Amino acid sequence: MNLQNNMPDSAPLRDVVVVGSGNVAESLARAVAAAEGLRLVQIFARNAARGAAVAASSGTAWSADPAALAAADLYLVAVSDRAVAESVSALTVPAGAVVAHTAGSVPLESLARFARRGVFYPLQTFTQGRPVGFEGVPCFIEGSDDAVCCRLEAFARRLGCATFRADSARRRTVHLAGVFACNFANAMYGAAERILADAELPFGVLKPLIAETAAKAVGAASPASVQTGPAVRNDLATLDRHRAMLGSEPDLETIYDTISRYIWETSRKI
Repeated sequence: MNLQNNMPDSAPLRDVVVVGSGNVAESLARAVAAAEGLRLVQIFARNAARGAAVAASSGTAWSADPAALAAADLYLVAVSDRAVAESVSALTVPAGAVVAHTAGSVPLESLARFARRGVFYPLQTFTQGRPVGFEGVPCFIEGSDDAVCCRLEAFARRLGCATFRADSARRRTVHLAGVFACNFANAMYGAAERILADAELPFGVLKPLIAETAAKAVGAASPASVQTGPAVRNDLATLDRHRAMLGSEPDLETIYDTISRYIWETSRKI
């Protein structure tokens, strides 16, 4: 491998290798390839089919051979949380290069074998084949020292991200909040789709409601201030009818009860 010489701590992170081939890796690869002042030099991934596909879609090369790892300024480890340690175990990077993972709940020290290490955690949801831009996306940065943080922040701004510094504990909190706001909310859309199916109605009838609910939450000073529905009114008759309708779905009945109680208790404190 043609290793670079030591780079100054202030040198920009221009040449990038994306390690991984999943949803985050795909979106990052496309964003880096399209960004002014950045160069995507390789996708490094063990999954041959996905690695080659991501490389092709972003106009770069792919490899799964550690001996063929390209020289770069930044190695972005965009794999699942549980795969971070294993994915970097065989990497030998140039002196001066930064290795950063994109995981929300993995500590910085999972990259302890690299002198210059960091975290580049974009707070966004990514789906295979669905283009997602990074413009305005909050990106939470952590580094082994201030110089690494500054270089990662400059890289993030090249992608259009809004940057925030966050240690592992703060990032875990952000990740947890994201699970509630994104993953749990989407699971409830799926539950609503199942309920509508019993009445032979399509999920599409809910889309204007979902769009307005999200718009209100984003536009309000606090989403709690625009809460509506039978729970916030403590409409016991409606709540009881809904519980009865969910009698054959005990998991959904439990969710309905728990969230309804939470809405009532928190709304009384506003």
